[in-house]
Amino acid sequence: MKAMRAVVYSAPQQFRVQNRPLPEPGPREVRIRVLQAGVCGTDLHIHRGEYLAGYPLTPGHEVVGVVDFLGPDVSSVELGGQVTVNPNLPCGRCDHCRSGRPVRCPHAQALGVTRDGFFAEFAVVPEDAVFDVNGVDRDTAGFAEPTACAVHGLERLSVVPGSSALVLGAGPTGLLLAQLLATGGATSVTVAGRTAAKLQTARALGADHTVSMGHVDQDNLEAVAGRLRGASPAGDGFDVVVEATGAPGVGELSVPVTRSGGTVLIYGVAAPTDRWRIDPFDVFRREISIVGSYAEMTSFPAAIAALRSGRVRTDGLITHRFPLAEFDRALDAVAHERTAHKVVVVP
Repeated sequence: MKAMRAVVYSAPQQFRVQNRPLPEPGPREVRIRVLQAGVCGTDLHIHRGEYLAGYPLTPGHEVVGVVDFLGPDVSSVELGGQVTVNPNLPCGRCDHCRSGRPVRCPHAQALGVTRDGFFAEFAVVPEDAVFDVNGVDRDTAGFAEPTACAVHGLERLSVVPGSSALVLGAGPTGLLLAQLLATGGATSVTVAGRTAAKLQTARALGADHTVSMGHVDQDNLEAVAGRLRGASPAGDGFDVVVEATGAPGVGELSVPVTRSGGTVLIYGVAAPTDRWRIDPFDVFRREISIVGSYAEMTSFPAAIAALRSGRVRTDGLITHRFPLAEFDRALDAVAHERTAHKVVVVP
């Protein structure tokens, strides 16, 4: 029996890189040879047993690969093409799916979360989840999934032309969304972060302003909020504030730095047990809107178009590459290395 190498979790924090049988695609399925797969904060949550993960599991949901084998009845995918894959698979049958709201599907599956993903040499995926990225540099094509999440975030915001926007967090997804905000109506986009190198990348990718937040805790929360408000065009906060870190301390900055009548987008992935302190009277008095943006289901075509056209750029975002055998180092880089921006695994 032919075999491949894959990261396999038996339980939270328990994984090995091991041999597994080479998967065979069934009807309307496609086998992908993985070129590279991105590691993100969600993978850290999965490592810890959070974020709806099911075990045993091969994680990984950001992929660019080559079509290696076609199952029966495949008609829309060509052998040998460079592709990416939407990992989010709605059921198609529930009320939300049938009403055009698949992102709210309670039965959705996710490659790399509830089904085996792409930290492997090969993966089998549904034909309908495969998207052509021929001609796109693989380092750019590998950002299709986080860019699709950013597109959905922009959809949730409905930015009013002329708005000012603040992105709290200078990670890859935050910088992708910052670029989309700039082309989606915001006339001023500010990125706040803790790492000078990441803020430099934000400026190189088009951020109008950057602010160093430093460490945020209850002792300096108001001081940091005041500094951020002072960096806004009108000096009284931002029309749109995106929380893109998932860190509770940073999240508590969101409402205080939002202008009256503005919107907070909860975009970063927090742990299920994390909590923010929010002043409900302030939200009430100033008519602040708070919205969430959870993954995406239908945004891949727009994301790929943005990457192809250069409207969304990824220059300088990939900082670390690891072979599959060093997956532990890849996770450690995402969790602990301040210089790590986007980390990818290259089978």
